[in-house]
Amino acid sequence: MTMTVDRKSLGRGEPLGAAAMAQLFTEARTHHHFRELPVPDGLLREALDLAKMGPTGANQQPLRALFLRSTAAKERLLPALMPGNVEKTMAAPVVAIMGHAVDFYERLPFLFPHADAKSWFAGNPEFAARSAAQNGTLQVAYFILALRAVGLDAGPMTGFDPAKVEQEFFPDGKIKANVIINIGYGNDAKLFPRGPRFVFDEMATIL
Repeated sequence: MTMTVDRKSLGRGEPLGAAAMAQLFTEARTHHHFRELPVPDGLLREALDLAKMGPTGANQQPLRALFLRSTAAKERLLPALMPGNVEKTMAAPVVAIMGHAVDFYERLPFLFPHADAKSWFAGNPEFAARSAAQNGTLQVAYFILALRAVGLDAGPMTGFDPAKVEQEFFPDGKIKANVIINIGYGNDAKLFPRGPRFVFDEMATIL
């Protein structure tokens, strides 16, 4: 039985149209090559401002981003990259190191004033580390979609040595490196064919 929901009566908007769905999901691609066009700081700020609105546990927002523009900054990253990721990273207009703060709970009295959420994590480093990694990764995904929403393309990578990234860029030990994202305006002419995707029944079960 199919039930129709009146979204307006719930104070909700209509589903996104086909063009928006295509820009965010169905036609969006992971890019390895970018056009030689500058990426304005304003778009990076806009994308991060969108991404921060996505849900995280107890509103902990552990994501921390470091944007590398200059050749000198990107060269500092090279020793941590797998060889296959070096050339495309150096050529990308912007490279984002996405990490998560291990001491995120220190800001919870401000971010989540409804409860003493700081006490849930302080003194429990294993729980705090797992929560930071889970929610930080959620925010990375939001940020990739936000980049697409503002008209940019992304090439996320996990082929790097996190310990080397942390030693070079986060030596105080308060941020763990998670994902690196090359950012710019993708060169569609150099895209690989899209990889296959699973169908619903190969991914999910409804009980």
